[in-house]
Amino acid sequence: MTTTARQVAAAAGGGAAAGGAAAGGTGGTAAGAARPAARGKLAINRLRERGQIGPAAIDRFLARHEVPIVEGARCTFLYRGEADAVHLINRVVGLPEQIGMRLLRGTDLWYVVLELPEGSRFEYQLEVTRGEHRERFNDPLNPRLAHSPVGSSSVCYARGYEVPRWTRPDPQARPGTLVELAVPSRALRRDSQVTVYLPARFRRTGRYPLLIVHDGADYLRYAAAKTVLDNLIHRLDMAETIAAFVSPSGDRLVEYANSAAHARFLTGELVPRLEAQLPLAGTPSARCLMGASFGAVASLSAACRYPGYYGSLLLQSGSFVFTDIGNDHGGGPAFEPVVKFVNRYRAAPRQVADRVFVSCGVYEPLIVRNRSMVPTFEAAGMAVRYVEARDGHSWENWRDRLREGLSWIFPGPGKFVYE
Repeated sequence: MTTTARQVAAAAGGGAAAGGAAAGGTGGTAAGAARPAARGKLAINRLRERGQIGPAAIDRFLARHEVPIVEGARCTFLYRGEADAVHLINRVVGLPEQIGMRLLRGTDLWYVVLELPEGSRFEYQLEVTRGEHRERFNDPLNPRLAHSPVGSSSVCYARGYEVPRWTRPDPQARPGTLVELAVPSRALRRDSQVTVYLPARFRRTGRYPLLIVHDGADYLRYAAAKTVLDNLIHRLDMAETIAAFVSPSGDRLVEYANSAAHARFLTGELVPRLEAQLPLAGTPSARCLMGASFGAVASLSAACRYPGYYGSLLLQSGSFVFTDIGNDHGGGPAFEPVVKFVNRYRAAPRQVADRVFVSCGVYEPLIVRNRSMVPTFEAAGMAVRYVEARDGHSWENWRDRLREGLSWIFPGPGKFVYE
């Protein structure tokens, strides 16, 4: 959803709630979450009311229901197995990191009911305790997984959430081409491997805008970036664009944390090399820096070091950690250069690009930081589009926002046509 300032304020209280059971069962939902009118008892409560429940009944129950069981705003998470305790593990702001599950009396079925606002994506794992042994793993009853460079997690699609069709391969969309390029860099003191995306109808006689994507290999692998570009260009949502996917080969938290060397590489080496070899428009309005998390910091930092060189920024869940008072920012040593950079920028905002697209998940710890940057960017004189989603700090969240961002940054001829 595209969020206005009033909606941002309202969304601050709209998190998820957890409880044992709902709609006629014992236990309840946590205070603060709106309870929609129930249209009948939850499936887990109907099962509980049967009295003695044998293994065969649980087999039939699980065969009938997709897990988690989504019934309106309430989602029932299940685990089956012998255990001393079972917890649902999550990183949603506003919820406990560990939510205890309840054992259905006389069975080996554990459950917990969460209220999730409409349109939520909710990533989680389970932690099972047997004696002194604890083990965390993905939900064996749920086939849906979300992947990232650090592993995978189970994911629940709450009511109203659907994977956007334009994130999936479309046989009607002509595929673009990925070309590997080694760019020698004096600034980084190494060769940088860059993956260049050329649109399907690429022609040497054309003039194309340039999108530079931080953590490029991860965007390609975990956010379906090539498929997204193919589809958005095919659907005329965005202009035919050349994209350069760059990735750090050293310490990402150093290279992307307000690094002068990284900014020199992008602006003094990569862009000139690409503009010499490819038919790029070569104007600020046709250049965009994009990144998520620390990649968003790297994008803003490079634009600040070379103001006006990049016409647009696309910043997703930026790690814009700052302090208003004191030095305790809670981010650890890796965030020290980031905090100094963001504090300086907030103290003296300046226009470094014409347009800035910002997106963030309301369930991630960085939501307040990103909301706070919106008026800062606006005060600097930049046009800002800000989008929130009921999601966390995840690649699928960033994937799902790409249509809104890219069609605004580099709009195609069909930009006024919506489904």
